[in-house]
Amino acid sequence: MAKIGITETVLRDAHQSLFATRMTMDDMLPILGEMDKVGYHSVEAWGGATFDACIRFLDEDPWDRLRTIKKHMPNTPIQMLYRGQNCLGYRHYADDVVEYFVEKSVANGIDVIRIFDALNDIRNLQASIRATKRQNAHLQACISYTTSPVHNIPYFVQYAKELENEGADSICIKDMAGLLTPYTVYDLVKALKENVKIPIQLHSHYTSGLASMVLLKGIEAGADVIDTAISPLALGTSHAPTESMVAALAGTEYDTGLDLNQLNKVREYFAKIRTKYIENGMISPKVLGVDANTLLYQVPGGMISNLISQLKQAGKEDKFEEVLQEIPRVRKDAGYPPLVTPTSQIVGTQAVFNVIGGERYKMVTKEFKGLVRGEYGRTPVEIEPDFVKKIIGDDERITCRPADLIEPELDKLRAECADYMQQEEDVLTYAQFGQVAVKFFENRRNKQLHIDGEHVDTQNKVHPL
Repeated sequence: MAKIGITETVLRDAHQSLFATRMTMDDMLPILGEMDKVGYHSVEAWGGATFDACIRFLDEDPWDRLRTIKKHMPNTPIQMLYRGQNCLGYRHYADDVVEYFVEKSVANGIDVIRIFDALNDIRNLQASIRATKRQNAHLQACISYTTSPVHNIPYFVQYAKELENEGADSICIKDMAGLLTPYTVYDLVKALKENVKIPIQLHSHYTSGLASMVLLKGIEAGADVIDTAISPLALGTSHAPTESMVAALAGTEYDTGLDLNQLNKVREYFAKIRTKYIENGMISPKVLGVDANTLLYQVPGGMISNLISQLKQAGKEDKFEEVLQEIPRVRKDAGYPPLVTPTSQIVGTQAVFNVIGGERYKMVTKEFKGLVRGEYGRTPVEIEPDFVKKIIGDDERITCRPADLIEPELDKLRAECADYMQQEEDVLTYAQFGQVAVKFFENRRNKQLHIDGEHVDTQNKVHPL
């Protein structure tokens, strides 16, 4: 059997799960060279919420971040998480935006594009798949794993076959909430390996305390690659520790071939980063431990830190448990969507409103109405007609591929942000985040004017003879 590949998540999902995607490029840069020597199958370094956090909170250009990472890790495939028709934003975009985003991601350094749809609606992946294949990048398509009355092994096997037929190069079982159990994953991976001919990768968060066992049983069933996080940013709502899994597999037929001494250099560096973020209050104790309640509430790791943040802003942090209990009820009402971006935010925010508003659905978010209306695609279970009526009234529901209703928008977006564009990629930043992007562009311009002004002053100084 081939060696098991390791995808390191520390530059994206690990810090997204533990401290809301706030790691800066300055914190990453010094260790990239050592990470590049490890021999990872890939390093997940971009996509997900990194793009949003860069421009909204960190005042960093996400495209610069990608180029910098690629420059310092030339020997390691760089991987991103991409939300299909949502790109990296929170609505569906026209196909021309989706295709251009993929083109520019690959041009700036992405080697592996891991795409998923929150509803497992394959129609929402088709444009991304076509675009990725055109760019000759590796297309990894995800099964968004969840449990419900309809989510079972035959359901996931059928979806995997569809993904393979659409052109996926590999399939990732994306267990964003840590819901997989060891023997369930064994049966699932075994069934997938019997039915599809492409590699299977396994991604499972540690939230419920099961991820290491899940990865091991998945490997025994035939999984080819696993996702892990270097130990200082592992466990809790993050992933199984990289070094622990490498050690567990060493000397077996599944040996990863990775050197624990080299990994220790990476570990020592991120131990300091962890201490820094704990000391500045960015890491909440709530995300560091095991919470088996996730098996009941199905809340993904990245969502927990965001829920805590939402409640803190509303001065209602004491309502956290109530919100966790409300989430599965909202999810059932909405047709059992898997909870992953953007459905996790949509369902989670609606649950927050239901709890702090004192009455369920007294206040309904625009996004939740969109989910019920069909703007995000087909839900796994048909939503009850009475509930649909309650949420959207007499509005007509969408039953086609939602993106078929969106006119090409790239030229329009270019015109809208023309005054701010300094690189071709800026239109994509603007497309995803609108006014947040504009504020980022204005800050960038002001910084440049300030620097240029200082430069002029320096040049005009009169130096004494």
